[in-house]
Amino acid sequence: MTMPTPARLAPRTVRSVVARMSALGAALPPGDGVAVFNGVYLSVTEEVGRRLADGYFHDPSATEELDVRFAERYLAAVDAVTTGGRPPACWRPLFQLRCHPGVRPVQFALAGINAHIGHDLALALLDTCRARGLEPDALEGDFDRIGALLTGMEERIREELMPGPDLLDVADPLTHLVGSWSLEKARDAAWAAFRALWGLRAVPELAEEFAERVDATVGLVGRFLLTPLPSAC
Repeated sequence: MTMPTPARLAPRTVRSVVARMSALGAALPPGDGVAVFNGVYLSVTEEVGRRLADGYFHDPSATEELDVRFAERYLAAVDAVTTGGRPPACWRPLFQLRCHPGVRPVQFALAGINAHIGHDLALALLDTCRARGLEPDALEGDFDRIGALLTGMEERIREELMPGPDLLDVADPLTHLVGSWSLEKARDAAWAAFRALWGLRAVPELAEEFAERVDATVGLVGRFLLTPLPSAC
């Protein structure tokens, strides 16, 4: 399926990121798996934008740069697919299965979050520290504050996109699948990957190999999360 090309912006602020994701959401069919994730991500980015203005973050400027660099990695994956290119391995399952009728909306949302947190976040942290001449500890507090916002997002996803409790039980495949993935653990792994990449920055060959391994591993988890399931009776 050929998707329409959204208007391209050069997002350098959270406001421009929101504009780009809004344009993308308007261009995608509602049932598209990328559209599902994009809608979720747009809502949390809008929340970050509001919190940047109300004193929630210790260093709003660095946090905004981190948020923009983070978003640009997702948008670069979208652009790669739109132009016939190849996105990072972590994103391929979502783009390949975006229209599969056996994949539920909550699976699309979690697969996108898995790719973005599991792979892109560590690289965005690394890029932000390098650009600003910061040590990792300088970002840790606001990283945790962003994490609190993401936790709220995950809870909303499970409430809004999961079928009601009357339709599921503990043995239901969707319940099992969704319960097997944890945003908190993905965030912890992203921070650990970032610290490892920071430690390897003087050895670029090893850093590149490590990043490729993370990318492949996160992609494998994404494929698991997107396992097609039988329709509910």
